[in-house]
Amino acid sequence: MTAEEVWKYYQKDIAAAEQRIKETLGTVAPAIAMVGRHLLEGGGKRIRPLLAILSSKISGYSGEKSSILACCAESIHTASLLHDDVVDGASMRRGQPSAHSLWGNQIAVLVGDYLYSNALWLANSFQSQKIMDALSNATVRMSEGELIQLSKKGSPEISEENYMNIIKGKTAILMSAACRCGAVLADAPQEKENALESFGLKLGMAFQMADDILDYMAEEKILGKNLGKDIEEGKITLPLIYLLREASPDEVEKVRVIIKAEELTKEDLSYILDLLTKYKSIEKSYDKANALLNEAKAELRIFEDSMEKTALLSISDYSLRREK
Repeated sequence: MTAEEVWKYYQKDIAAAEQRIKETLGTVAPAIAMVGRHLLEGGGKRIRPLLAILSSKISGYSGEKSSILACCAESIHTASLLHDDVVDGASMRRGQPSAHSLWGNQIAVLVGDYLYSNALWLANSFQSQKIMDALSNATVRMSEGELIQLSKKGSPEISEENYMNIIKGKTAILMSAACRCGAVLADAPQEKENALESFGLKLGMAFQMADDILDYMAEEKILGKNLGKDIEEGKITLPLIYLLREASPDEVEKVRVIIKAEELTKEDLSYILDLLTKYKSIEKSYDKANALLNEAKAELRIFEDSMEKTALLSISDYSLRREK
């Protein structure tokens, strides 16, 4: 089963989650509907909602609450994107103008606040402390991850451990929460809840690693942002960490200068890309992501074979081979 087949097979479930999201945007504040519609029309694979749906189904639950959970997960994710783009000053998101570049920072931040708050308000309808704990913890850890990343902005000294903590917070923790909450909906045994929680965390980390690798490989029309945008924003990700670890002292010094420069030139980017090839930093980053992905897949061994298990494994493979 390919990832494309997974999305097609569960299209109705994803559509139900999207409808829930649209309903949450129907407020008395026009800006919320306006920005929300812009974000929904911007696309995205809806991976977090799908993880919530599949995790609930593989655990034995197939009721309408899974679409509410999926809505909560996607709302939290969307809120984080709105805030991140403001912090980063990003002008593009998924190949279209970012919300703050169209409507300003104030509206973007406030709509993000609304989406965060509304997601937790919706989650309260489950009357489950476990679900509230998972989603609330996710929002806290996501903020921590972004703040850690901001504190390490433009710092060549960032360690691999620092990087892992950042991606756990900014990406993996929400995927982990979506998977765990799916099991909670089904009142699954603790060992299955733990397995899905761990699966989501490791998948999320591998997913973010792949995203960071793509920043040095994909074309703008595919990725929706400029090649080398992360380094231009001072984000030191795994390929660069591996490069700085193995390059010669002269090369490291030149890379440090490029990182700290106010503007990334085409020549500077070309120099970085050549070094990444020379030291096989991209391949090593992929190896690290693939190892994590294999660990994630292993967490699903506790579940019997099913359509949902196959779908989760397919999404795992997709996370490394995607182009955006």
